Amino acid sequence: MRSVAPTRRQLLQAAGATAALAGAGLAFPAIAQSMKFAGVKLRGATYQHGFFNHLKKYIPEFEQATGMTVDLQVSAFPIYNQQADLELSSGGSSWDFCNVTFIFAARWVAAGLLQDLDTFAHDAKYTPASWKPDDFVKGAQLPYVGANGRTYGYSWEGGAMLMGISRMDLMKKYGQKVPTTFDELGKVAEAIHGKEDVTGFVSSNLHHWFLPPYMQGFGGDVFVNPPSNITPALDTPAAIEATDFYSRLLAKYSPQGVLGYTEDQARAALIGGRSNIFIHSSSWVTAMLTAPESKVKDTALVTRMPAGPKGDFPASNSQGLGIPKNAKNKEAAWEFIKWALSPEISARIVKDTGHSSICRRSIIESADYKKINTINGQDLGKLYLDVLDQPAKTRNYMAYRTVKEFPLVGDAINKGVERVVSGQMKAADSMKAAQEAALDALRRAGAVPGGEGGPAGRHRPAGSKV
Repeated sequence: MRSVAPTRRQLLQAAGATAALAGAGLAFPAIAQSMKFAGVKLRGATYQHGFFNHLKKYIPEFEQATGMTVDLQVSAFPIYNQQADLELSSGGSSWDFCNVTFIFAARWVAAGLLQDLDTFAHDAKYTPASWKPDDFVKGAQLPYVGANGRTYGYSWEGGAMLMGISRMDLMKKYGQKVPTTFDELGKVAEAIHGKEDVTGFVSSNLHHWFLPPYMQGFGGDVFVNPPSNITPALDTPAAIEATDFYSRLLAKYSPQGVLGYTEDQARAALIGGRSNIFIHSSSWVTAMLTAPESKVKDTALVTRMPAGPKGDFPASNSQGLGIPKNAKNKEAAWEFIKWALSPEISARIVKDTGHSSICRRSIIESADYKKINTINGQDLGKLYLDVLDQPAKTRNYMAYRTVKEFPLVGDAINKGVERVVSGQMKAADSMKAAQEAALDALRRAGAVPGGEGGPAGRHRPAGSKV
């Protein structure tokens, strides 16, 4: 780590930036402003996301205040994951900080590839109490906490599965109420489908994200008991019932060609008023109310997804920032993470851009956040926080998604749904085939007994999303 004395110009720039923020009524984040790290060039990497587009606008302020420069590499999601998995697994030191991808978090944490951030966050030498590490929503932090209880990442993005209904006018016209159960969801989709050229339902091809809440709602799960028992459970009666139900929504009440739909296409169908119900992460469905191109702002409703006969398990996820175990500038990297995820920057991003999927509870519950995210009388922040909190309230039902073997099983789930929706197989037969495919993939990866051996996760498709 280099230590270079600040120039007079740098000090004046830092003072100017601080004064400007004070004038704007916003406190500057509690980072080291003594130019302790002046001259350090931080290298970080992440994937393309709106959050970083917002953050990049503020990075010059961080550079002015600290004397550091930030080289942030941003790649497409699958490309970043491939690079990050290789960089971390090989013990590389190219990056000082990086995104900790949700689906990889458990493996990277368990393998000791990331720095223990508690050494910084809970030490007053590095972090003032005002930074509030416990302010991050617990449900969003679960993927980044190791078995030893230590923290290896802090979440910058939360995803909460919600139900978007675009045409409440049609719902009322045809005597339909907002569905609260799976059974009601099916009946509403059937009642609205085909009315005034609107389909009753829409989804995308990310079935390993959409199907598990139905599996859990019917009493099943992806694995027998994740993370301790990762034997796939795709052919249980509950999993088959869920697959049959979800596939009927796609096959009977969704647009033609829905199996090939991307998330963008499903979103377009929803905000264009061509499909009535889309159940996905909040940022996808709230676009009905916030996107300039939305044609359904006056008729849209965002609410909790329906519950199954065995319970309510809306999916949630998060993405985190962490420090590679072999990073060259760990302390300086923590200064960046501390700044980027500080209460002050989080509040500014919400206030300046309306970006809502942050993970600090104090900001989500603030008056400014509520004002920005209450649209047409709908408190979107409360819905978001309720779902994000849920896995931490009872059992961590999202554990299936952060075990290192999930991407292998996720591929089997996708193919299992596709066979049913396309009419190639009944749900029972298709999920039996999916179970066999998942077991075979895990055996070949050496993740369950009976295979040829090899490191767990060896055949992981690094582009797997969410």
